[in-house]
Amino acid sequence: MREMGKFVAIIGVLIALVGLMMWGGFMPKWLGRLPGDIRIEREHTAFYFPIVTCIILSILISLLLSIFRR
Repeated sequence: MREMGKFVAIIGVLIALVGLMMWGGFMPKWLGRLPGDIRIEREHTAFYFPIVTCIILSILISLLLSIFRR
């Protein structure tokens, strides 16, 4: 159980660091603006869903977690 606590703490710190980087504007400009991301803009509303970015990030996170499991 102690190992699980360390893992959760490390993941929490990593998520906080990524959040601070995104908030500070240090993320790559292409992240969230890939071809296939959905963007609908009307006069008074805007809808944006980065589907391709979500898929790529999901694949990368899955690969990283599978590497750390071994």
